[in-house]
Amino acid sequence: MVPEGRAGRLSAASGRQPTEGRAPRPEGRGARPRRRGAQPKVVALGGGMGLSASLAALRRITGDLTAVVTVADDGGSSGRLRDELGVLPPGDLRKALAALCGDDDWGQTWARVIQHRFTSQGDLHDHAVGNLLIVALWEQLGDHVQALDLVGKLLGAHGRVLPMSAVPLELQALVKGHDPERPDDVDTVRGQATVALTPGEVQSVHLVPNDPPAVPEAVAAVLDADWVVLGPGSWFSSVIPHLLVPELLDALTETKARRVLSLNLAPQPGETEGFSPQRHLEVLGRHAPKLALDVVLADEAAVPDREVLTEAAKRFGAAVELAPVARRDGTPRHDPELLAAAYDRIFRMHGRIGPWR
Repeated sequence: MVPEGRAGRLSAASGRQPTEGRAPRPEGRGARPRRRGAQPKVVALGGGMGLSASLAALRRITGDLTAVVTVADDGGSSGRLRDELGVLPPGDLRKALAALCGDDDWGQTWARVIQHRFTSQGDLHDHAVGNLLIVALWEQLGDHVQALDLVGKLLGAHGRVLPMSAVPLELQALVKGHDPERPDDVDTVRGQATVALTPGEVQSVHLVPNDPPAVPEAVAAVLDADWVVLGPGSWFSSVIPHLLVPELLDALTETKARRVLSLNLAPQPGETEGFSPQRHLEVLGRHAPKLALDVVLADEAAVPDREVLTEAAKRFGAAVELAPVARRDGTPRHDPELLAAAYDRIFRMHGRIGPWR
């Protein structure tokens, strides 16, 4: 039973905001001017811990937040459930829901519960509670979106979580030197978990099927957004896959929303080993040549040459914003408060006049 006083939070947790009193879009790209003081409608795209970091920041500055999550994971608990039951991999969806939980006792308790993994000598070993809950609701309701909305209500999530596609996807990559004994050969590597850990150089990625249908609610959210945030996260396995879903890419191209690309704090061992900030942009552009951006956000300490990054960003039509967004303990992880401050400043400076709140 939900405690008294939580009804208002639960009604908003699904992300379905009331239409009455909704603010129009921010200025820019022909959009209508937004009512002063209204919250921005933000859509964040990605997967894994990168998306979780972005959501933990964004929920601090807007109550109108939607996460669109990649569904190509094939490892761990998600991979086992996918293989056994033929369902979407629930792991990245679970992580996004946990990141949207509030900082109160209710939110933090449920965040820990759905992230809890069983430890045993049997079949339940390493399964996450949230994965099992999500899959159970999918089977009960027969509707991916309705089930995720219901989990969000239970958690009191500060936003909505949607899969980018309603079919499980396989990530495939062309990798040079995947076999260390054949460093010059280019092989096709299959599976997100394998691509993420390859010792070779990832040259490109694609999805199987190669034209997967997008979830209609995800497309609608992108088209209706004021801001779309792409990244941070595993570049080839969590960020770029959104650009490989034709309907979603069309929405990203056509939307009147402003678009922010949030870069990683450091190259990822295996997947983007040795990548400079500008090389992240270059490979993104190769996969989606028509994609335009408005802002590229990077940690100031992770950019050795701002001028080179600025030139790379100009090819997308974007400005570069540098800000301290890393945790102060030296680990390559985003600090949610600092990242929230960076997003808030970008939302204020680019595309509108006056504060959101």
